[in-house]
Amino acid sequence: MRRRLLDVARTGLLASLVAVVATTASAALATALGVELEVPADGETIPLSGIAFVTGVLSLVGVVLAAALRRWSARPRRHFVRTTLVLTVLSLVPPWAVGAAPSTSVTLVVLHLVAAGVVISSLARSLDGVSIRS
Repeated sequence: MRRRLLDVARTGLLASLVAVVATTASAALATALGVELEVPADGETIPLSGIAFVTGVLSLVGVVLAAALRRWSARPRRHFVRTTLVLTVLSLVPPWAVGAAPSTSVTLVVLHLVAAGVVISSLARSLDGVSIRS
C-alpha cells in the first residue's frame, strides 16, 4: 500500500513540474506574441512567476487528492477524474469573469487546460487498475 502511494506521489510531483514548465513557457510565448496578462480589477500584470507558483500549488492539491483517493476510495481513478474535471471546468470561469481582454482570457483558459491535461492524465494513469483492496 505504501509503495503504491509513493508511486502516485512521484508521478504527481513529476507531472506538477512538467505542468509548471509547460504553463510558464506557454505564458512566456503568449506575452512574446503580444498578449498582456493583465487583470483589470487591480491593473496588475500576472508575472510568469505567478503562473508558475499557482500552477505548482494547484497541481500539488491534485497530487494530495489522488493520494487520498488512492488510499480511501474503492474506485480512485474514476473519482479522481470526475472530481478534477469538474474542478477544471470551474477554473475556466474566472478568466472570463474578471473583465480581462479576450486574448488574456483565452490565454488563461489555455494555461488551465495545459496544466489540467498534464496533471490529470498522469495521475489518472497512476491510479489505473487500483482498488482499495490492492
